[in-house]
Amino acid sequence: MTTFFIADIHLCAQEPAITAGFLRFLREDAPQADALYILGDLFEAWIGDDDPQPLHTEISAALNQLHQQGVPCFFIHGNRDFLLGRRFARDSLMTLLPEKKVLELYGRRVLILHGDTLCTDDVAYQNFRKKVHNPLIQKLFLMLPLKWRLGIAARMRANSKASNQGKPLEIMDVNPQAVVSEMQAAGVEWMIHGHTHRPAIHDVPLENKTGHRVVLGAWHEEGSMVKVTADNVELISFPF
Repeated sequence: MTTFFIADIHLCAQEPAITAGFLRFLREDAPQADALYILGDLFEAWIGDDDPQPLHTEISAALNQLHQQGVPCFFIHGNRDFLLGRRFARDSLMTLLPEKKVLELYGRRVLILHGDTLCTDDVAYQNFRKKVHNPLIQKLFLMLPLKWRLGIAARMRANSKASNQGKPLEIMDVNPQAVVSEMQAAGVEWMIHGHTHRPAIHDVPLENKTGHRVVLGAWHEEGSMVKVTADNVELISFPF
C-alpha cells in the first residue's frame, strides 16, 4: 500500500537529462506504487494538446504504459501546464483532477494541490493567474495558429522570469494563513503541494492540533517525490 506524489518536473526538449530521469522513474520506481499523483508543472510549458512535439508523445506513451501495468496516474494542473487537456490525458490514460482534491489515504485525510494559489502575497501573479484561467481567454488562445501560440508563450515566460527576479523570495512562497485556511476548510491534517521548489515538511498550527505541509522539490538537478504508506509520509530525493 504505497502512493507516490511528484510535481515540477518541467519537462522540455532542452533538458534531456530531466526527461531521461523521469522516464527511468516511470519504468523502475513508479510501478511499485498503487497510484501516482502529478501535482502540476509536468511540462515547462503547454500551448495545447495539438502541439506535435515528439517529447509529448514519448511521455504520453510512458504514462500509458504505467497505467497498463496497473498503476493509475492522476494529474492536477500547474501554472506552466494549465492548458493540458483531455486529448493528452486520454492518450496517456491519465485522470485529470480539479485544482485541489482531498484524498483518504491509509487513515489520513490529505489535501493535494499545485500550490500556486497559496502564494497570496504575490498579488501580481494572482491577478495574472485569474486572467489566464478565464475559460473564454483559454478558448481564444487555443484557436490561434500554433506558431502564434509558441511566440506568445515564449514572451510570457520571459516576462515572468524578469518579473520574478525583482520579487522578494518571501512573496513567492506560500502565505501561512492561506495554508491554515485551506487545511481547515478541507478538514485535513495533511497537505501536499509543489510550485515553490522548496522541499520540506512543515508543521502547521491548526485548531487544537498540529497539521503537516509537505512540499515537493523541483526536478532541476535530482528527482523528488513524496511516498505515503500506512506507516509513514516520506519526502525523498534521488538522482536521475
